[in-house]
Amino acid sequence: MFKGAINRSSDEISLSLSDSDFLHYSRQVLLPEVGEAGQILLANAHVAVIGIGGLGNVAAQYLAAAGVGHITLVDGDDVEVSNLPRQLLFTVSDIGGNKAQVAQKKLSHAYTQVKLAAVTDYLTKDNIQQALSIQALGIQEMGIEAGQYDLLLDCSDNFETRQLVNRFAISNQLPLVSASAAHFQGQLLNIDQRHSPQSGCYHCLFPADMQVGQSCQTVGVLGPMVGTLASMQALMALQQLLGHRDTVGKLFRFDGKQFSWREARLPRSKDCLVCRADSNNNNGNGNDCEPEYRS
Repeated sequence: MFKGAINRSSDEISLSLSDSDFLHYSRQVLLPEVGEAGQILLANAHVAVIGIGGLGNVAAQYLAAAGVGHITLVDGDDVEVSNLPRQLLFTVSDIGGNKAQVAQKKLSHAYTQVKLAAVTDYLTKDNIQQALSIQALGIQEMGIEAGQYDLLLDCSDNFETRQLVNRFAISNQLPLVSASAAHFQGQLLNIDQRHSPQSGCYHCLFPADMQVGQSCQTVGVLGPMVGTLASMQALMALQQLLGHRDTVGKLFRFDGKQFSWREARLPRSKDCLVCRADSNNNNGNGNDCEPEYRS
């Protein structure tokens, strides 16, 4: 039901850019890594942004501005006053409104060429398959087959949702770019086991029974810290959609105090309950999925 590649029939996709599109996206089209063909890919892509808080606010806006043609925004939470310093799509007048709906309205107004949908439920293991179904959303007019996503962005703010989205991505063979930020620490993880089958997933790194205590609700965070991770997440997503997969299977960690990045490959764990690999695919890693960092 769910597809993770930009692979539409000719009846489903736009095959050229209009003159106005060329002008609008001219600085992107100049890049050899994008060009006209890449811009057409973006226009026909469908991305689900899960969590429209500090990360999702920025990431969704960058994707829409870049011309990603179809974006589904997912969040069951309402705007609160404490969100405003880092969730820059929202203002005081939005307090009490659903985050996904408010973001959909504002992004639709700013980026009229992008088709946006809003899912206003919290995702659970019981509703995620249905909640992310285009048929259930009633948005077939987006011009995409039911359930056809090219990429998931996990911008959620809690461990349980990250595990849930990771499991959904793995079971449906969808690429996933996951980000998180708290205090002065942030991380990015690019998961696509179709193209990097020996790489691990979020559950390999953080098993479900692990205690992961830090969140911006408990330790605080500065708005630019979240924005930095969200910008990198959007950049990673655009590269993935364009077929540039140098970051697949890698974990990146950012220290916002030292302004330093560390990078590591994340091996697949044979004991992972989500993406368990047999011994032939495990490349000798055994139970050890601890990433080895390099600066």
